[in-house]
Amino acid sequence: MMPSVISRRRCPVCEKEKNNRSSFSGKIGFVLSAAGASVGLGNIWRFPYLAAKYGGGIFLLVYIILALTFGYTMIVAESALGRMTRKSPVGAFASFGKSHLSCLGGWINAIIPVLIVPYYSVIGGWVLKYLVEYVRGHAQPVAEDGYFSAFISDGFSTEICFVIFSVITLAIIYAGVRNGIERVSKFMMPILVVLSVIIAIYSVTRPGALAGVKYFLVPNISNFSWMTVVAAMGQMFYSLSIAMGILITFGSYMKKETSIEESTKNVEIFDTAIAIMAGLMIIPAVFAFSGGDPDTLQAGPALMFITIPKVFASMGFGTFAGVMFFLLVLFAALTSSIALTESAVSTFEDELGWSRKKSTVLCGVIMIALGSLSSLGYGPLENVKIIGMQFLDFFDFLTNSVMMPIAAIATCLFVSRVVGVKRIEEEVTYGGGTFKRRKVFLFMIQYLCPIFAGIILLSSVANAFGWISM
Repeated sequence: MMPSVISRRRCPVCEKEKNNRSSFSGKIGFVLSAAGASVGLGNIWRFPYLAAKYGGGIFLLVYIILALTFGYTMIVAESALGRMTRKSPVGAFASFGKSHLSCLGGWINAIIPVLIVPYYSVIGGWVLKYLVEYVRGHAQPVAEDGYFSAFISDGFSTEICFVIFSVITLAIIYAGVRNGIERVSKFMMPILVVLSVIIAIYSVTRPGALAGVKYFLVPNISNFSWMTVVAAMGQMFYSLSIAMGILITFGSYMKKETSIEESTKNVEIFDTAIAIMAGLMIIPAVFAFSGGDPDTLQAGPALMFITIPKVFASMGFGTFAGVMFFLLVLFAALTSSIALTESAVSTFEDELGWSRKKSTVLCGVIMIALGSLSSLGYGPLENVKIIGMQFLDFFDFLTNSVMMPIAAIATCLFVSRVVGVKRIEEEVTYGGGTFKRRKVFLFMIQYLCPIFAGIILLSSVANAFGWISM
């Protein structure tokens, strides 16, 4: 409780470190970079799948409510923690003491992106492969049965695509915060929005697609269940880049005059809008393709790399649709991989005292080493499994189902019991900043957010081991 009464002048970060820290040029830079981190592969394929499975419109409604409460609270807490300390996760938590909670919260937030970005880049490589094939006019071959399985089992092809995607990400990170991350986000995010609108319009105008639009947008209370809440909670948790260290890192680059609450609101709007667009891109098209069968919206890679190509192949202008869609997905994957990598590089810079160049090289080595396991896991290494999972599936389970909920719980407890909510409030309102949802924040961070994160942890682990079905 003690740190909550520490004056601003006694913040445990030296002025030299603050002044030397890289920063975004302003609010737009932070919002687009944070939105880029949020808008990723989870928005494009996971959100439509869950929405279709758990009630369509009612799922969307529950998701929006959770984003405005749970999501808002975590974004504000992490951004404020980063800005007040000017540190990446480990340093931010350590700034308020060396307790077990501080160590756990800091290191788990720092390790998560290091483990996620390698396998995420593997999937990014798959996206790159499909985009190239569509550009080459191969819309029919990629839609054939067995194409995707044959591709991922070919260790050489997957490894090349993975390395190319990783190099692109690392090159942007090497360029720095303003010249790399911010500049790329300002370029990619507007294009991503335009592409999503074009594809959504194309999708909803297909014959038979309106049934999918109605199912997705119109809430039907009869489709509501407890699992609707659990699934929406999990999706919101992952899609907003909560508990990955990203928002703490990006918060540390945020200027003092930038409003945390306004920036958070803009990120919420951006992320939710793209998720809705993703739903309108995929659900109506698949509905039309399948004759109205929601079960066709399969989870995971099957949806993006098997079902969607078949949908495009059945349409007129399938090649055009494929190019537009996979260009959109590539941009979404890149903006998220950039954010994940930056969080890892920032931690290396802060904790090891290394230059950005040296930290980027280290991150690259880790990416290639761990990512190669996932890249080759469906080919040469397919017989090597951890608790019955391929490398990619295991890393995904470890980070998303176990580490991220634990990180969220640690962050909530750290903010409410160590830093103190008053200290967060002071940071949010610094320089006349607004805090209109203050009561929501206080209630959520102290009571509901840890419970919600605990529910996500327990349900995800239970689902992974087959104890429940989600």
